[in-house]
Amino acid sequence: MNSSPFGDLAALRETPVPDMKPVRARLKGSRRPPPDPADPRFNEPLVDIADLGVAGANYYAHRRNPPYYHAAPGAILRVLVREGVGRLLIQVNARLAPAGLELFLFDGWRPTEVQAYFHDQWLPGEMRRRLPGMPDSQLRREVGKYWAAPSDDPTAPAPHNTGGAVDLTLRWKDTGEPLWMGSLFDDASAVAGLDFMEKKLARGGVMAFSDEEARANRRLLCHLMTGAGFALNPFEWWHYGYGERMWAQLNHAPHAFYGPARP
Repeated sequence: MNSSPFGDLAALRETPVPDMKPVRARLKGSRRPPPDPADPRFNEPLVDIADLGVAGANYYAHRRNPPYYHAAPGAILRVLVREGVGRLLIQVNARLAPAGLELFLFDGWRPTEVQAYFHDQWLPGEMRRRLPGMPDSQLRREVGKYWAAPSDDPTAPAPHNTGGAVDLTLRWKDTGEPLWMGSLFDDASAVAGLDFMEKKLARGGVMAFSDEEARANRRLLCHLMTGAGFALNPFEWWHYGYGERMWAQLNHAPHAFYGPARP
């Protein structure tokens, strides 16, 4: 009998995440397929995760949200996802339930105004303040790792604008205490990379229980989400997508099936 509080999930915490180098190369080197309006899932409605019994709170709609500490222009209180995404989240929660764990969402569908604020203003401004010598071309690349450009093109929507992308973590259901992941949510730096802890600990040196815990919990979230059909984001441990263009690109799909969505 497994004495770990994680039960049968303990094995996932011990299984390394895949090598992210080819994933990053694919994102850089191939075209993201556009959504196909003929797909029957294209017009799938957005649903509120609260109605599905999935926990969450929109991170951008309040002020207790480091590193921002302010509500973002255009942020909404609800966390909305496509109906099909909601079904997959329920499946993941069913796997977590025997261990007393659940998903907690920071964000789902995102208005273009919020996307534009962080992509065009907040993150570039922070990078220029902290790294004043960074060339503009490098700054644009760094911003693009963490924030997709806002788009009004129906063939190239930002992932969150489709309702197919989610930002989330794991927490204990009885106390609401989140599992340690090694960084803030939305930490736009190398530490957010899905495999950051894998590489850091592989290099050896100073032993850190905190890093080992973060590595195990990132592994658990990754294996649960990808096992349910989501595509991972190599730059952000918290971001997973389904049915949108990044999902299609990483899964070699001929097209995405979620285009821009509106509540």
